[in-house]
Amino acid sequence: MSSILDDVKHMLGLLPAETAFDIDVTIHINTVFTTLKQLGVGPPEGFFIEDNTADWSEFIPDERLNGVKSYMFLRVKSIFDPPATGFTQAAMERQILELEWRLRLEAEEQVLSPLEPIIIDGGGV
Repeated sequence: MSSILDDVKHMLGLLPAETAFDIDVTIHINTVFTTLKQLGVGPPEGFFIEDNTADWSEFIPDERLNGVKSYMFLRVKSIFDPPATGFTQAAMERQILELEWRLRLEAEEQVLSPLEPIIIDGGGV
């Protein structure tokens, strides 16, 4: 996969070499990680980044949660560079809400159906 910070910067229209906004973007990314933890997405102990060395695979080892990338962008964009019009803001909010619902659903399915089978002893003789 690739760098979380660099990918979010790219989606915001910033080049990886542009570091003037790294602190701002990093703070907003970490805020979104807190929200994702509360949604049940990601490591139970939480997750945060400090620079561009953190990779997406460290946060989402399962490709079924790739919607996290779009969610991260929309949330950071709405804080860092909100749309100028109410119509665009409302459209972004609808996308955010749908992604929250889908990510929560996927996270619940992963908890309820782990990759390893659960064997329950039937209590036979």
